[in-house]
Amino acid sequence: EVQLVESGGGLVQAGNSLRLSCVASGFTFDFYDMGWFRQAPGKEREGVACLSSRDGDSYYSDSTKGRFTISSDKVKNTVYLQMDNLRPEDTAVYYCASGVCDNDYDGGLGHLEVWGQGTLVTVSS
Repeated sequence: EVQLVESGGGLVQAGNSLRLSCVASGFTFDFYDMGWFRQAPGKEREGVACLSSRDGDSYYSDSTKGRFTISSDKVKNTVYLQMDNLRPEDTAVYYCASGVCDNDYDGGLGHLEVWGQGTLVTVSS
């Protein structure tokens, strides 16, 4: 069974950092582009970051570029999202997903195939 499980969310004050983790099981993401998207209450889904399996390039949305960093550990089959200088507007449920990285997509992530249950990030002002 293909499964993605996110962790690492929580409540933080603005300006602080969090690192989200996503463990994949049932498939090896060496051959898959992996990324993160988020959804805030009452808002549309928003791509956050994507990591290309082809060349290791990373893609970010305009709102996260320079503050968020996506990385992976292929031995652990885990994708990470390091989030620094968090803002209240970053509050959302964050999901990791397999898909396709391309600059044409929102936050560089499109054609979502599998995603997890999400982890809640709340940033207080």
